[in-house]
Amino acid sequence: MKQIKYYTSSIILLLIIFLGWELSAIQVNKPFILPSPTLIIVKMVELHNVLFKVHLLATLEVVLIGLFISIGFGVALAVWMNMSPIAEKAFFPLVIASQTIPIIALAPIFVLWFGYTIWSKVVVTILITFFPITIGAFDGLRSTSKDHIDLLRTMGASRWQTFFKVQVPTALPYFFSGLKVAVTLSVIGAAIGEWLGANAGLGYFSRRMMTQFDGAGVFAPIVWLSILGITLFLLVKTIETYLLKWRKKL
Repeated sequence: MKQIKYYTSSIILLLIIFLGWELSAIQVNKPFILPSPTLIIVKMVELHNVLFKVHLLATLEVVLIGLFISIGFGVALAVWMNMSPIAEKAFFPLVIASQTIPIIALAPIFVLWFGYTIWSKVVVTILITFFPITIGAFDGLRSTSKDHIDLLRTMGASRWQTFFKVQVPTALPYFFSGLKVAVTLSVIGAAIGEWLGANAGLGYFSRRMMTQFDGAGVFAPIVWLSILGITLFLLVKTIETYLLKWRKKL
């Protein structure tokens, strides 16, 4: 019942925002500057084939490749830093420093290096998503109770048995928290890469519409980017709920 009330409140708030937006757009009466939600929906329907079948798939490919690479390297680095104090001292400052550099300033460099291929966008996505995944997994591994570790070791468990039976289950909630942040950021990273240099993708299409002063055309792919981010977040949330059923029993 509480969840129903929560979603009802969110829907009502969204309707109020869209109504205010619609009225403001009518008042301004400059669609190339402030298109109304109705006009954006009409444009999405008109461009459905090219947006959904071409540019959405191109962006999704960038997002998935970037996420899979970030998960692989991020988790591996988190495990290494957790097991090796030397690795932690060497890499942890670099992981933090990687987030102090404006990604939008590096994106043109990646275009120079990789051209308009998919990898210039993938690298941008990796740089944005790598941090929350790595830090989430690392903090999760470090949050394991020392008493539990000592208990398993006194019972004769090896280092890897202790790792998989205690540290991994403890780290999973932290990992999924970081992953939920990463999947939403991955869409932003892909869009930034496409905006600065691409031949396809929702970010590329939005920039192309801007050069044509088509306000609704600019917003239409942005709406699809938002839908993509929300879908990926809900997918990760569903996987988390399925894998962490034990949390409800505690």
